[in-house]
Amino acid sequence: MLTERQRMILNAIVDDYIRSAEPVGSRSISKRGDVGYSPATIRNEMADLEELGFLEQPHTSAGRIPSHKGYRYYVDHLVSLNSIKPSEIQVIKSFLTEKLNAMEQVIQHAGTVLSQMTSYTSILLGPEVFNTSLRHFQLLPLNENRAVAIIVTSTGQVENKPVSIPAGVSMSDLEKVVNILNSKLVGVPLYKLKSRLYSEIAQEMQKNVSHYEEMLQLLDATLDSEQRDQKVFLSGTTNMLTQPEFKDIDKVKDILDLLEETPTLLKMMSESSKSSGIQVRIGTENTHEAIANCSLITATYSLDGEAVGTIGILGPTRMEYARVISILDIISKNMSTILSRFV
Repeated sequence: MLTERQRMILNAIVDDYIRSAEPVGSRSISKRGDVGYSPATIRNEMADLEELGFLEQPHTSAGRIPSHKGYRYYVDHLVSLNSIKPSEIQVIKSFLTEKLNAMEQVIQHAGTVLSQMTSYTSILLGPEVFNTSLRHFQLLPLNENRAVAIIVTSTGQVENKPVSIPAGVSMSDLEKVVNILNSKLVGVPLYKLKSRLYSEIAQEMQKNVSHYEEMLQLLDATLDSEQRDQKVFLSGTTNMLTQPEFKDIDKVKDILDLLEETPTLLKMMSESSKSSGIQVRIGTENTHEAIANCSLITATYSLDGEAVGTIGILGPTRMEYARVISILDIISKNMSTILSRFV
């Protein structure tokens, strides 16, 4: 889509704007040793990039700033992820080896490390599933085709899920399934339910239940712990006040108000937890209007192969993407190792 020269110039503009927070002109780009084009050539390419929607020109300045589309192209095609300084790596290593005596402390400390290292706001979805186990499971038939799955946890939470009964499954088979689950899974932490379903329950069901494969699929969806018993941890909530683009107090107030709305944050963060790896949502890609001028970078962390929480950074679209993505990637990948100490 873009020529190599356009890619180089866009990369230079994004890098300069992230660093300076000032619109970038052709002359300052031409002085960079890694570009090597005249101001006139750069000016022409900048005009083309603006026409293509990758750059914007604030009315008060001759320079350009990246648009949301420009940031998206930068993140998808140009960003270099090997940008963590040795001192930052040491901070992360210290965090990984620190002796913390509770799972909640690990998550809070991870948030503090992230917000301090990036100067942005960290948002973590922490799993309470570690301390919550299954107390009782029930399948209550409504008719031949429909039932309600009832999950009662050790904390007293009762969850009802409507389910479709697979064709050919008898009431007798439903009773067998319920008995097998209650005999094998009561007392098992919620985050381990799905792995136990395949390591233990599947074998038992194969011996005793007809259409067991269809029932396994039903149980897989029913026991999914996503969005269950999750808690939001925040760190660096006032870091937005230090960003030049948020001098407008009304903009900051909307963001700070959003950060106090736990249900909204849960929904916002759990949208990211549906995909593995690093997720970057830039500007208007975020569904909430209050953060239409922000970027949210998230990653999930897992235990026993199942995602149990989400870790994220919220900052302006003029974010140090390379560093934030690199730091987030390292910490999220190591959260599993740290958290396994507590289970």
